[in-house]
Amino acid sequence: METSTRLSEESQKHSWKFFRAGGFDQVRLDTGADIAALDQLDQKLWVALSCPTRGVEFDTKTLDMIDSDGDKHVRANEVLAAIDWAGSLLKNPDLLVQSSDRLALSDINDSGAEGKHVLASAHHILKSLGKASATEITLADMDDIEKIV
Repeated sequence: METSTRLSEESQKHSWKFFRAGGFDQVRLDTGADIAALDQLDQKLWVALSCPTRGVEFDTKTLDMIDSDGDKHVRANEVLAAIDWAGSLLKNPDLLVQSSDRLALSDINDSGAEGKHVLASAHHILKSLGKASATEITLADMDDIEKIV
């Protein structure tokens, strides 16, 4: 919860950077602070307020998780909810913009109940894979989660 409060305070004073593409200005999302402040950006400035979960160049599993109502479209409110959730579980919001298939266990914010649960789940997955002493978890480690659980 402390992380969410900190992210909200940062977003209240956030300075946006824009670039021109496709004939109109678009906001740059370069840092975790940019992502965390997205709820403060006027939605008239968003490039899109909805996108299908299929037929786009984005991981369908991720889109399905963000699509909380299961209507096969991700909407702005679902993106903001996903950012709030993920941001609250990370100690460093810049991890939201890094292209990595792994997460250090030490980067999980375990100060709240959900963070403790996520960290315990990561440890359980790694132990099930014979990697009890691992300090990070990868997408490949979680690829076949049904098999582990």
